[in-house]
Amino acid sequence: MADHPTAVWTGASGTKYTYYVWPRHPIINAGQDGNYIYAKLVGDRYQAIYIGQGDLSVRVTDDHHRTECIDSKGATSIHIHLNAVESDRLAEERDLLASNLNAYSPSGCNIKRGG
Repeated sequence: MADHPTAVWTGASGTKYTYYVWPRHPIINAGQDGNYIYAKLVGDRYQAIYIGQGDLSVRVTDDHHRTECIDSKGATSIHIHLNAVESDRLAEERDLLASNLNAYSPSGCNIKRGG
């Protein structure tokens, strides 16, 4: 995948995460855990529409529980970062959500816990 396009996303902590960029609905083998970002290009930058984590073979398909919202917000790509350790995935998800507030409703499709 050395020639595959990537995007660097920066968390609120300042940590930089490199994600592989794919067109929507790639085929992912079962058991591939990681973080993912549904995004769209705005000018020359990606804007996060939904940030999540889990089994990528389930989470980056048409069956995602927020597909209708993701589609309505114009997501054109899915950004994937493999990560087998759940606690690390959850920390990365929180870090990226804290620096990409536009991923939350109403601009994006993440639902902010606690309102």
